[in-house]
Amino acid sequence: MYILRNIVSWGWCPILITALAVVGLRYEWEFWPLTSALIVILVVGLVVAVIRAREKKLELLAQRLRQLAGHFKRRFTGNSSLSIFAIIDSLFKVENPELWDWARACDMSQRIFNTWCDSFISRVESDIRTRSFSVYLRTYLNELWLIVTHYYEFVEQFYEIAGRVEIPQETIDQYSRFVVEYNAFAQDFRDNISELRKVARTEIEPPSVKLARELSG
Repeated sequence: MYILRNIVSWGWCPILITALAVVGLRYEWEFWPLTSALIVILVVGLVVAVIRAREKKLELLAQRLRQLAGHFKRRFTGNSSLSIFAIIDSLFKVENPELWDWARACDMSQRIFNTWCDSFISRVESDIRTRSFSVYLRTYLNELWLIVTHYYEFVEQFYEIAGRVEIPQETIDQYSRFVVEYNAFAQDFRDNISELRKVARTEIEPPSVKLARELSG
């Protein structure tokens, strides 16, 4: 039944053209009216095929965006050891009260950030079931980009502090593991943006998703 539906859905145009041509030849219809009808059916079929191909592409990109958002939430937020906030929390081991003040401020930001991510994932999971990909895909791409960009600010702040303050080797190793996985995510996100720009309007440039910098030494 599934195969039959696919044949009818995608093959109706050549089937109709063939059937109409056979009937026209059988009953000796006039050449130009028959040809005009066949051309109209062909054009309509091509337009429908292009629209369906675009919708299928949007669906794949929407699923990919959902997977990227879910991966980001699982690996880089919440209680994950690879969260930049978990890495920042490890700075409480350093005897530096000013550094503690910054870490405490980040801890407060983490709660707001986690709530934002949870809300975003819930909306994506709910709306993707409606299959109205062209309606919300651009909006959610922009929001995920905002989330990642805001998150990167904490990454960059930690990098700058780590360059000025001596931090435990354990924290350095934890950050190094974070950089490897985060940059893999960032590259996937860049690729998703590049693909989306081919089928939907977006002003986001792939390089705007920045890669985390490794600590020297």
